[in-house]
Amino acid sequence: MSQITNPVARLLVISDQAGFFRDLVARWQMQSQVPEFTAVNSNLLRSTSASAFEIAIAGDLQSSRANEIRTLLNRGAAPALYVSAAGESVHGLRRAYPRLTVIPRHDAWLDTLVLVTEEILKRREICTHIQRLEQNARSQETHAALGKYMAEMRHGFNNALTSVLGNAELLMLQSAGLEPNMREQLETLHAMTLRLHEMMQRFTSLELEMQCAEKTARSEKNLESLTYAARA
Repeated sequence: MSQITNPVARLLVISDQAGFFRDLVARWQMQSQVPEFTAVNSNLLRSTSASAFEIAIAGDLQSSRANEIRTLLNRGAAPALYVSAAGESVHGLRRAYPRLTVIPRHDAWLDTLVLVTEEILKRREICTHIQRLEQNARSQETHAALGKYMAEMRHGFNNALTSVLGNAELLMLQSAGLEPNMREQLETLHAMTLRLHEMMQRFTSLELEMQCAEKTARSEKNLESLTYAARA
């Protein structure tokens, strides 16, 4: 199974209090992997700003700007977390902004915020990894279908190729009376037919090798099963 590697995440922090950003960064230093932070105040945030980051985190906003910032983040594509202020209803915020992850303001809110953010990042990385695996699987299915078609058509193609090659060789035996340019064209036809014949021979050899490898793997698996059953 391939290992999932977590690249350095980019986090946008929106706050109108310098202490919010400072405390968040200080808490994150305790983690094994620290993301890249970009801090902006609520007046500088634009609709496209958060889209460049994996996650946006907001807290300690001006009361006059809080609703606009929450609305903007709720409409964005990137996951967003909001640390509620004292007196704000967490349930009311979750109803009004369903795409926001609301972190209640309590004694351990920093720990909660960091852990929730890390879980979101892990989930995004796993989803990306799964998408890559699905793309590879679809590509392999396409190649397998093409290979199956070639295997099914191989005998018919070989028969047609043998006929073309035989007729080309017969014509070459009678090419003494042909014009030089026609003789060159006939020789080219014969050479390309031989090349195609060699390619099909290689395809046949490869098919046999794959069948032998599959048979060997199946035998080894059966032997392992018998060995495990004997030990049980």
